[in-house]
Amino acid sequence: MQAMHTRPDSELGSWMLERGVALADEETLSQALHDVYCGIAADHPTPNEKDHAQALALISSLRKQMETRPPA
Repeated sequence: MQAMHTRPDSELGSWMLERGVALADEETLSQALHDVYCGIAADHPTPNEKDHAQALALISSLRKQMETRPPA
């Protein structure tokens, strides 16, 4: 939201939140993957190389989907 010069309570921010849209980069997505798949039982407190690789692969796949099937 910062990069778009808007706030979460703006019209655009509200639209995104209502539709479940989330913006992520490698860091935020790798942390999310770590939180979901490793959880509290993880032997490491922060995302590891595998989490980062999975984040990059997921971002790549999402980009491909957006190029071939843009949202309505």
